[in-house]
Amino acid sequence: MRAALRHPAAWWALLLVGLMPMAWLVLQTVQDQLGANPAEALIRATGDWTLRGLCVVLAVTPLRSWVGWPELARFRRMLGLLVFAYASLHMLSYAWFDMGFDVAETLQDIIKRPFIGLGFGAFVILLALAATSFNRAMRWLGGRRWQWLHRGVYLVAVLAVLHFWWMRAGKQDFDEVLVYAAILAGLLGWRLLKIRRSI
Repeated sequence: MRAALRHPAAWWALLLVGLMPMAWLVLQTVQDQLGANPAEALIRATGDWTLRGLCVVLAVTPLRSWVGWPELARFRRMLGLLVFAYASLHMLSYAWFDMGFDVAETLQDIIKRPFIGLGFGAFVILLALAATSFNRAMRWLGGRRWQWLHRGVYLVAVLAVLHFWWMRAGKQDFDEVLVYAAILAGLLGWRLLKIRRSI
C-alpha cells in the first residue's frame, strides 16, 4: 500500500476521484436533473462537498500518525485545493443563482444574514490558504508564519459547521450538521490532545 501511495499515478488518481463529484454536478446541471429547485440543489451540493473535503483534509495528519504512512502528506496540498474549488463553486452558485451577481445586494445579504457572513468569512480564509499553498509563498512568508496562517483551516472548519447549523436552524433539521460537527470535533480534538501531551 505504501509503495502504491508513493507512485506518481496515485496523485493523479486521487485528483480524478476528487473531481468526480464536480463532474457529476456539471452533468446533472447540463441534463437538467437537479430537481424542482436546481439552484438550491447546486448550492447545497457544493456546500456538502466542501464540508466533506474539509473532513478529509483534516483527517490526513491523524491518519498518518495512526497507520504510520508519511506518504499521505504529499496529497494534503491537492486535497486542500480541491476543498477551495468546491467552496468557490458554492460561493459562485450563491452569488449567481441567489444574488444574480449583484455586488451591492450580495454585500447587504452577507451583513444582514449571519449564516451567510460566517460562510463568507470561511471562504475568505480558504482563499488566503489557497493563494499561499505553493512553495514560493512558503519561502516568502517563512516557515513559522506560513504554518501559523495555514492553521486557519481549523477556524474554517468551525465557521463551516456554524454556517451549516445556522442555515438549518430555520427548518430545525440538524441531523447532518451533527454528523459533520462530530467528525470535525474529533479531528480537532485529536490535535488538542496531541498538543497537551507534548507540553
